[in-house]
Amino acid sequence: MNSLKQIIKKINYLKIAELLLVTALVIFPLVAPELGFAQLNRNLPCDSSTGLNCSAGTSVNSLIRTVINWLLGIAFGVAVLFLIIGGFWYITSAGNEETAEKGKGTAINAIIGIVIIILSYVIINVVSNLVTNTGGGGQ
Repeated sequence: MNSLKQIIKKINYLKIAELLLVTALVIFPLVAPELGFAQLNRNLPCDSSTGLNCSAGTSVNSLIRTVINWLLGIAFGVAVLFLIIGGFWYITSAGNEETAEKGKGTAINAIIGIVIIILSYVIINVVSNLVTNTGGGGQ
């Protein structure tokens, strides 16, 4: 019984969750038509809130760009949440040096993350525009 407790302690649940998420993201497009998700986009409105542009044909580039923008938006939200948590820890440290340092470090890392996310968004859009621009100079 003691060895079972040791095995449970050694399990890295975050790695298991990551593996399950990646597996689901890889398998879902393969089984989506069989599950009835092939018709899903016909009921969504074509506006900026859904990210769908019904006047243009669906391309791999626009799909990848939409997914990346959604992921960057989620990452930005998480970074802002950590900035708030770090600021809260710093403000409520009440003279405790360890908690103040922890809060300051979390806030600084969150700000660095926000800067990286914003730069990633800019770089992805610039590269995507350069790749998709086939004509140049008003030709």
